[in-house]
Amino acid sequence: TDYMESVMWAFKSLHDKGLVYEGFRVLAYCWRCETPLSNTETRMDDVYRSRQDPASTVWFELETGERALAWTTMPWTLVPNTNLVVGAEIDYAVMEHTDGHRYLLAATLVDRYARELEGAHRVDTVRGSELVGRRYQPAFDYLVDRLADVPAAFTVLEGDFVSTDEGTGIVQVAAGHGEDDFAVTTAVGVPVIMMVDNQGRFTELASRVQGLQVFEANRSLLRELREQGRLFRQDSYEHPYPHCWRCDNPLIYRAVSSWFVEVTKIRDRMGELNQQISWTPGHVRDGQFGKWLANARDWSISRNRYWGSPIPVWKSDDPSYPRVDVYGSLDQLESDFGPHGFGRLDDLHRPAVDELTRPNPDDPTGRSTMRRVPEVLDCWFESGSMPFAQVHYPFEAADWFEHHNPGDFIVEYTPQTRGWFYTMHVLATALFDRPAFKSCVVHGTLLGSDGRKMSKSLRNYPVVTEVFDRDGSDAMRWFLMSSPVMRGGELVVTEQSIRAGVRQVLIPLWNAWSFFALYANAASPDGPYDASWRTDSPHALDRYLLAKTAGLVEDVTRQMDAYDVAGACASVRAHLEMLTNWYVRRSRQRFWSGDAAAFDSLWTALNVLTRVAAPLLPLTTEAVYRGLTGERSVHLTDWPDPSDLPADAGLVAGMDAVRGVCSVASSLRKSRGLRVRLPLLRLTVAAPDAARLQPFEDLIRAEVNVRQVRLTDPVEGDHGVDRRLTVLARQAGPRLGSDVQQAIRGSKTGDWSESDGHVVSGGIVLEPGEYELDVVVEDTANEPDSVSALFGAGSVMLDTTLTPELAAEGVVRDLIRVVQQARRDSGLDISDRIRLGVDGDDEVADAVDAHRELLARETLATVVELGTVPADRWVDAEVGDGHPVRVTVERTTRLDGAGERTR
Repeated sequence: TDYMESVMWAFKSLHDKGLVYEGFRVLAYCWRCETPLSNTETRMDDVYRSRQDPASTVWFELETGERALAWTTMPWTLVPNTNLVVGAEIDYAVMEHTDGHRYLLAATLVDRYARELEGAHRVDTVRGSELVGRRYQPAFDYLVDRLADVPAAFTVLEGDFVSTDEGTGIVQVAAGHGEDDFAVTTAVGVPVIMMVDNQGRFTELASRVQGLQVFEANRSLLRELREQGRLFRQDSYEHPYPHCWRCDNPLIYRAVSSWFVEVTKIRDRMGELNQQISWTPGHVRDGQFGKWLANARDWSISRNRYWGSPIPVWKSDDPSYPRVDVYGSLDQLESDFGPHGFGRLDDLHRPAVDELTRPNPDDPTGRSTMRRVPEVLDCWFESGSMPFAQVHYPFEAADWFEHHNPGDFIVEYTPQTRGWFYTMHVLATALFDRPAFKSCVVHGTLLGSDGRKMSKSLRNYPVVTEVFDRDGSDAMRWFLMSSPVMRGGELVVTEQSIRAGVRQVLIPLWNAWSFFALYANAASPDGPYDASWRTDSPHALDRYLLAKTAGLVEDVTRQMDAYDVAGACASVRAHLEMLTNWYVRRSRQRFWSGDAAAFDSLWTALNVLTRVAAPLLPLTTEAVYRGLTGERSVHLTDWPDPSDLPADAGLVAGMDAVRGVCSVASSLRKSRGLRVRLPLLRLTVAAPDAARLQPFEDLIRAEVNVRQVRLTDPVEGDHGVDRRLTVLARQAGPRLGSDVQQAIRGSKTGDWSESDGHVVSGGIVLEPGEYELDVVVEDTANEPDSVSALFGAGSVMLDTTLTPELAAEGVVRDLIRVVQQARRDSGLDISDRIRLGVDGDDEVADAVDAHRELLARETLATVVELGTVPADRWVDAEVGDGHPVRVTVERTTRLDGAGERTR
């Protein structure tokens, strides 16, 4: 009741401001629910659905003898037809048919009726304006007598809504069953005579179809037209048609009495206040929402329903003594109705509120009574009242409301730009002259694996409980938060996509923590490793990690403050990629040797990362953080401060460039089918600032696995490489609209540019996530043993020449991988020494002999034996270019250098 009283107050306030009126208009109408719908409700998601209807072309004989052809997909509206409408500037052809009659239709549409007009020829062309005023004979005569004294009834009118896109260019209209119909007919004085009742059935005014629901009546009406010879053509027509969002029944349009909020009075102010709202994505403000506001119409807020907030209007039941009372509180109701024994209402719902009656104070006879109007308010009016009605404003919490409105944040999916967002904005503008909310995140639509909207009836989505049981709720959360749906795009929900987040984010984060715990414990045999917060290190990789972590905090803070959750996820994912696939991999030897700076730097980075990612991965980060720190919860800690970490822009830029070089080099390897563990001769980096990479030559050499790194200035046209831009239409379309086609053309014709991460294609600026940039790799024509690719402002070239020495080292590095896997499979500790047995062909044996020290060092082998291995303990594998190999691993204990024994 408190909430409903606030809604009542809102209605009364709007009425007092002159923003509420009662009118008679054509509205979308549900004949099953027996209530009109607002234009907001008819724009809700899934309201328009494909429907098959009869498409009938019927002739109407004009007083001048021609037969005007009109096309309709609703034959039942021919019963209440009162006029024909033409386009004043449209040319109409008069076609003389072999049946002796002359048929009239738009000249440009004659070919569509070639079969029906076979043998006919044009005898005249008439401008639409010349047809206006001509009388005609209706298809059904139900209203002829009733409208006999109405001069404009059954005449040709002109209307700007007539087009030649479909049909015949002549529209038959029924005043009570179309917005355009209502406007054009009432403008010339044709009254609305309702022949369809509240249940969508014909009344006694249409005697031959009386009692039939209008859609059911189509068949008998078409049969009657066919018998009369009036049916010129009959087709079936599939088109999007509005359905009731409550009951799924197809709607009709029907003139009804309704209460309206006069939105058109405040439309401009609504647009101004919209500029104060921060929208995510930003294009919604002036796009979907802004355009909806610019074309906003008066809002029908009354419903012929039983359940809902009652319209607080009482009217005299005797028009001789008219009186209208509008109430805005329970106190006002009690003041007028309390003395009559009803007391204070505990429930404002029907029927209790309808029982409140009193004598009409303006009736001196005392015979008329004040009774409540029967309608209730549109449920969207109640939803739009949420900001103030939730606290029973203005009856309670008035001071609180003034300090908490507009609300800080709201989130819903895209169609709410025409629903909840809209109705709140209307009421906030009208009642308070301010927005209802400060920031709004508009997410997109979730689609099933079949590309259709997720539906319980279709079951076109994974079972949520199974996903939680298998992948965890963080997997689902990350999948949604990191997706285009958080920026208003569509998202197809599949099990594979959800698992991709597990593979790309959850597992790497957990593995990074496990790696730290494993090696830290190995380096501290006397107890848990006592990690320290790091702000500096003598090693460049540590300083880079700490500086990148500071940048992560800055980026995610900025993105979360702007409600760019998907952007925050992208930052976390990129940072995790750097942490696991760059820092940890390039620092393994330091961890193995117990380097405290490496341990502390990784601990510091993981500490910060888990706090930053906690809102996105609450369960995984909780487990990692508690394991790292022993504290109670990551969710009870402070948000990290980037100033607690070092900043080094120069180092970050240089190391990022190194990673870029290595990434491109890795792609070049893949393009030639060259294994990562196969060492190559040389990598050449040609870039304007190649000198800044010199301190990192050893790092590049180790990561790319080459013997030599050559840094040089770029040469114009060097290495024969190119880049390709792909515009992602689905991601860019919602923001760019039709401009996306121009951007696509620019990408295909080469009319695009990229600078510092900013891409312009065909003159259209693209945002991250709306495009893909790919390197097109081509073999260098004059250097067949090399392959090149672009890198930033320069390029890299990989010398792919293979020597026997390089191939042998590649075999041993492959063998190291096989042995490491065998160690893990055998359950060995990372510090356990082993006896290693290797059996392979001559090339394998020669490679092992040449690189025995490398093999022993990397596998912790105290003995490396070549030859036949025990058959019950070997591991089969392939190394190099398909060389078969068998290995065995056996744990040993080293004895003070005097020997060894197996245990």
